[in-house]
Amino acid sequence: MFRGRSRHTLDEKGRLAIPARFREVLDRKGEEWVVVTHKDDSLWTFSRDDWRLLEEKAASLPLFDNDGIAFLRYFISGAEECKVRNGRITIPQNLRNDAGLQKEVVLAGQLKRFEIWDSQKWEAEFRRVKEAFPEASQSLSELRI
Repeated sequence: MFRGRSRHTLDEKGRLAIPARFREVLDRKGEEWVVVTHKDDSLWTFSRDDWRLLEEKAASLPLFDNDGIAFLRYFISGAEECKVRNGRITIPQNLRNDAGLQKEVVLAGQLKRFEIWDSQKWEAEFRRVKEAFPEASQSLSELRI
């Protein structure tokens, strides 16, 4: 599982070092590739194995369901496979643009995926979720989490 946060720097070619603890997760799964797609102001990064499970579920969406069509057009069509080379991935320019990534980024573990955020956008998002956490934790406790 991907957990924890770390700050990193994107180079001019869009190369990003993957934290050792995230690489260990990928190594245990035997993964040399990740799948990266855009979601809101960040990029979501999955092992290929976990991405395949998501694709299988998406493939069974009703053909003419507008929400399903929107999901496929936005989330699935934006996905790119990125090879892990020497502990780094190269994030395609279109995905960097979609997420507004500059030089300084934050990687945030989300269990079955990790997110890649522009550092300034992460700070704003973290403040937002920090303020929402007390209420959210109450809701989660009702679900026994």
